[in-house]
Amino acid sequence: MDLRLPYTTITSAAVATEGPIPQSAIFGNAQPTVAPERCEVQAVTRPTKDSEIRIELWLPVSGWNGKYLQIGNGGWAGSINRTGLIGPLRRGYAVAATDNGHVSEGLVPGAAWAIGHPEKLIDFGYRAVHETSVQAKAIVRAYFGRGQNLSYFSGCSDGGREALMEAQRYPEDFEGIIAGAPANNWSRLFTGFVWNERALAENPIPPAKLTAIQTAALAACDALDGVEDALIENPRACGFDPRSIVCEADDASGCLTEGQANTLHRIYSGPTNPRTREQLFPGYPIGTEAVAGGWVPWIVSPGSQAPSIQASFGNSYYGHAVFEQSNWDFRTLDFDQDVAFGDAKAGPVLNATNPDLRSFRANGGRLIQYHGWGDAAITALSSIDYYEDVSTFLDRVPDPRSENAAIDDFYRLFLVPGMGHCSGGIGPNSFGNGFVSARTDAEHDLLSALEAWVEHDTAPKRFVGTGTAVNDPTVTLTRPLCPFPQTARYLGRGNSNDADNFECALPAGEQ
Repeated sequence: MDLRLPYTTITSAAVATEGPIPQSAIFGNAQPTVAPERCEVQAVTRPTKDSEIRIELWLPVSGWNGKYLQIGNGGWAGSINRTGLIGPLRRGYAVAATDNGHVSEGLVPGAAWAIGHPEKLIDFGYRAVHETSVQAKAIVRAYFGRGQNLSYFSGCSDGGREALMEAQRYPEDFEGIIAGAPANNWSRLFTGFVWNERALAENPIPPAKLTAIQTAALAACDALDGVEDALIENPRACGFDPRSIVCEADDASGCLTEGQANTLHRIYSGPTNPRTREQLFPGYPIGTEAVAGGWVPWIVSPGSQAPSIQASFGNSYYGHAVFEQSNWDFRTLDFDQDVAFGDAKAGPVLNATNPDLRSFRANGGRLIQYHGWGDAAITALSSIDYYEDVSTFLDRVPDPRSENAAIDDFYRLFLVPGMGHCSGGIGPNSFGNGFVSARTDAEHDLLSALEAWVEHDTAPKRFVGTGTAVNDPTVTLTRPLCPFPQTARYLGRGNSNDADNFECALPAGEQ
């Protein structure tokens, strides 16, 4: 095998027998997981003098499906998601991942590695993912004696940002992309984190009051889709006003003080520039405030001295990546000048907000994006913003390579009621959003749907999400997940926990 890789060293290449593998706690599973037999290749690539990008590639020892799949990272990265490689390998893929150019551990790692290391920030921002694609594909070609027929990418959170970055910067790397809950507007998302941190520092909302907030929101908006099921299908249509539950007399667990209502309004509304009143980033949707693993611990601290997860990320972005000061104080952030400075310094490296996907579309690319309405890490409204930016751009700037092509010919967005960050939460949150689904049909599995779209030109018309009925944990529900801007609407007959009794339709007023 003749293999010459530029600025890259293969540090290990050997057949690994089936057995358990350790996994970093960053990916939420510290328990060993059984991986199939594979040829396991580990490499380090150094495209700059300050780069140290680790790559791991798993190759099937038999039954290769002729395809390559790359998975994304999460948070500030710093570790390789080895567990995420298992599912694709079982499906016959050659599959790879990267640590994005640095090593860090912990559930919420910071970005201290970026202080004084601008090349490492670029590696994290976009270079590591692209270099992994280039180097891993060269190894695939050498190992099998031929290159892959098709290439796919799938990631959620930072991995969703990476997915959109690939479509924008390197449209020829992948024919099919899955972008889950993308943190693509990184500089503004993390600005929103500090906005929420400041609001809660001034007037904290006790975690015990989140149940009253969610109950009031559901009372106002649950039935808008035709069925009361403790799920809000379309939170954008919900007009719940936090001031409606302000305490009439003394503070109590079932109501809010004026200050708490103001804080809640700020979280719902999102950050604004105090000078221009410009909306800097959207706020958080209504209706899942008390769901376990959601607002607590992401937005609201559980009550200890530990900051919320949002606060930790926001402080690391401004402290490490923007101002490069490990002792930076969130109380000093100027939401006018400092935000503009962060946009200019780190935004061009970290943000994947370019709406021009014409080259990706012209190369035959297909993009499926999904986002949970109950995501307390990254607001689902930001996915809508990007989708609409792309749609507006394509309407305004015609592409002679793809005349008369509509956005849904290559790009579809699916919003999931109740689902948390990338998975979990409540409601129909399981639809193959990952590689653990036992189903491989296109309505129940994202990767199967993407394969059908790329390989057979069969676009996903809907997914069927499965979960537990919120009002009765003994009942399994299914619900159609509709391509935006459509939403699921109960037909008014039959079991309301059955997806077949709903239709996908435009919301009232948009028909």
